[in-house]
Amino acid sequence: MNPLIDVRILRVFLGESNHRDGKPLYELIVEEARKRGMAGACVTHGFMGFGSGSLLRTAKILRLSEDLPVQVEIVDTPGRIKDFLPIVDALVDDGTIVVEPAQAIFHLPMRIRDVMSEDVATVRPDDPLPTVVELLLKRQVKALPVLDGKRIVGIITGGDLLRRANMPLRLDVQCQLPADLRDEHIHCLDSGGLTAKDVMTAPARTLNIKTRVADALELMTARELKRLPVVDDSGNLMGIVSRVDVLRAIGRASAVTAQLPSLPPGIRQTAREVMFEDVPTAGPDTPLREVLDMLLAAPLRRVVIVDENRKVLGLVLDRNLVALFSKRSRPGVLRSLVAALSGKSGGEELSGTARDVMRTEVFCVPPDTDLADVVRLLVDKEIKRLVVTDSQGRLLGMVDRDAVLRGLAGY
Repeated sequence: MNPLIDVRILRVFLGESNHRDGKPLYELIVEEARKRGMAGACVTHGFMGFGSGSLLRTAKILRLSEDLPVQVEIVDTPGRIKDFLPIVDALVDDGTIVVEPAQAIFHLPMRIRDVMSEDVATVRPDDPLPTVVELLLKRQVKALPVLDGKRIVGIITGGDLLRRANMPLRLDVQCQLPADLRDEHIHCLDSGGLTAKDVMTAPARTLNIKTRVADALELMTARELKRLPVVDDSGNLMGIVSRVDVLRAIGRASAVTAQLPSLPPGIRQTAREVMFEDVPTAGPDTPLREVLDMLLAAPLRRVVIVDENRKVLGLVLDRNLVALFSKRSRPGVLRSLVAALSGKSGGEELSGTARDVMRTEVFCVPPDTDLADVVRLLVDKEIKRLVVTDSQGRLLGMVDRDAVLRGLAGY
């Protein structure tokens, strides 16, 4: 039997005619609850009732009202209901809000169909490669299933483009380039005459829409996959799921309780148990050219900037470097930087120090942070990595999505 846990029930009593911004108020409340990952919500109609105006509302045939009573009921842990209450209070200007304690057993099977993205961009096998890349950049996605009719024949990811199409930079770095340089890179792909089928990974691994999130986590970790198309029993494409989708589902469920059977056992670990300590570092006065060499040598493509006591001061990322020099009116320096990041000679024109380019907003966690909290931070802040520091802010290590997924899966 699943454990009983303390919860709060938030009830909102409204009239059916209560609207805000052209929408029924009960819809807005449920949408806000869903957006914030609340454990559950339900809307019911009453057949008789009255509110503060003492006007009787009834569904009897002879006294049919256009403003029947409506009740919105939301259940979650005490802390999450407490945080959600001000949001509901700001929406409701005519109604009653009730919060009461209770106990509940949560059954959260966490199926892929509940977390996948349904709006999937696709390409055909014969689509020219520039068309593929333009679609990836336009939709700001990292993968495109390749369809031959309704059948999935492959998938194209950013890694496929780097390996098989000689695209000079990762997709997220390409997005930071000025339009003219980005278009130049795309048009260069025309010269080879490659199409989607020439660069796709085939066959594409897929998930059935009824797959459990825990099983998707296991497959992604074992096969080092970041995205998987989702299909129905007939093999028709229904959606796509990413590591972030899986982490988001686990983060929401663990916010209810870490004791749910549907959660992976690794959720009870801490940042210390999954972090890696081999993190490239530099001082704030390190010449930028040296920092670039460290970036090129590091698979993470980022360098942590620390002082003489290893206290974290900032981060230098390849993506941020490109964005910074794209804004400066020195196209020759930008091209040199892009050449260096593409594995060619370049970067000699870079001047300055790490202090000049580092990002000072660094998301850090102490080593005893629960993995559930690490997951929620990664998802909520839309970041790939967190720096682990001691109580003095000194660098201990780093955790990223890969490390977290391996830890959750027990690898």
